[in-house]
Amino acid sequence: MKPNRILLTGVNGQVGHALLPQLSGHQVIALSRHELDLSNVDTIRSVIREIKPDLIINPAAYTAIDKAESELDLAYAINATAPQVIAEEAAKLGSALIHFSTDYVYDGRKNVPYVETDAVNPQSVYGKSKLAGELAIQTVGLPHLILRTSWVYGTYGKNFLKTILRLASEREQLGIVADQIGAPTSSISIASALKQLVAQWDGQQSSVYHFTNTGNTSWYGFACEIVRQYKASNHQPVLMTDMQAIKPLTTADYPTPASRPANSCLDNAKLQQDFSIALPTWQAGLQNVMQYL
Repeated sequence: MKPNRILLTGVNGQVGHALLPQLSGHQVIALSRHELDLSNVDTIRSVIREIKPDLIINPAAYTAIDKAESELDLAYAINATAPQVIAEEAAKLGSALIHFSTDYVYDGRKNVPYVETDAVNPQSVYGKSKLAGELAIQTVGLPHLILRTSWVYGTYGKNFLKTILRLASEREQLGIVADQIGAPTSSISIASALKQLVAQWDGQQSSVYHFTNTGNTSWYGFACEIVRQYKASNHQPVLMTDMQAIKPLTTADYPTPASRPANSCLDNAKLQQDFSIALPTWQAGLQNVMQYL
């Protein structure tokens, strides 16, 4: 498939912002949440009917994981109803859809990385709403790809990387959760891989793919590597003089309204097998992002 006209949602989000320059070979209509309110069904329908895209790429989502526990209606409107409406309108146009989802569709109790055929069992409102969006798209039946990613960060917007760098410049010690495992995935890695995917996908077959940087670590391990790479890159100094200043915590030490998967590791073998696309290791992904800080 070589789409001439692409509608990109959430251009002011982490993934959407990184994707836009990677799609320069296409005619891209990139909309922010103010231009395309995904909580408004009528707006979604009218915008898609006016633009008439060949392909819709939808990284936009309600991602306030803890807040979703008390904003269930809004989370479902954006994460479940909106993808369904987008899919319905795309189907009427004969268009295709690439939709981003999350590791939170799993319960995190598996001891090895999840594959796409593993049973889903979300434990939070956020995860349940994202799964509902996946199922809605599949029910509509248009050509689609659902890309599950995890622990997304980058140079743009609010994310774990920027929070750790800010705290490391303000504090002499940090406590970070060490018993949740996953693959930190940079928005730059996602955007580069998606460019390859768009070039290869014929827009006919539909499937779910895991779409993360490779390898795994804990939030604690990620924080340590952020500080280590930041210091090694000759950036501004941080207050913490050694890794001993970062202390491991348990999930029980840091309770949150929403349950987090203990294991968020996703197996990317299917993506590599079908498209020969392999995202870099999470450490290499971080090193790439560091160049832009």
